[in-house]
Amino acid sequence: MRTKPTKDELAAAYGKTIDDVIAPDLDVLFCGINPGLYSGALGLHFARPGNRFWPALYRGGFTPRLLDPSEQDELPGLGLGITNVVARTTARADELTPEEFCEGGRLLTARVAEYRPRWLAVVGITAFRTAFGLPKAKIGPQDGEITRARVWVLPNPSGLNAHWTPAALGDEFGRLHAEVHSE
Repeated sequence: MRTKPTKDELAAAYGKTIDDVIAPDLDVLFCGINPGLYSGALGLHFARPGNRFWPALYRGGFTPRLLDPSEQDELPGLGLGITNVVARTTARADELTPEEFCEGGRLLTARVAEYRPRWLAVVGITAFRTAFGLPKAKIGPQDGEITRARVWVLPNPSGLNAHWTPAALGDEFGRLHAEVHSE
């Protein structure tokens, strides 16, 4: 289980990266915007206690139980992985530049080509729009593919995204789960 990072550990996490949780031929590669300082300090994806990624993953049917971020290495065994559009940690996503998002989109495309997931699920509509130059993209399945991976955009699971309740997030993750397992 995680421990809460100190102020010094949070400050030291600025600009760090977190290893992807990835393997070839996954069912779904989830892609966050970028790691926050809390995640960077712990070296775990979606680690901040208020982040709703792990509950949404469970509510959506992807995991048999609610996983703790410290259990992220169990995901490939379930056909799932995690990466980010931009690798470096920041206190807030608005610290990232449009250029970083565009470069992140290019790097993400290369990762998808290398690892060949069936689906790429980007959690964060603004990050997706910016990284791939698709300003009118909406939540849900996208037209087209990224190197043969189908694409679904999910809402940002941050606790700051009050437009999406935990139940609604779970429902949206569930829509993706149903589509992934209907093939």
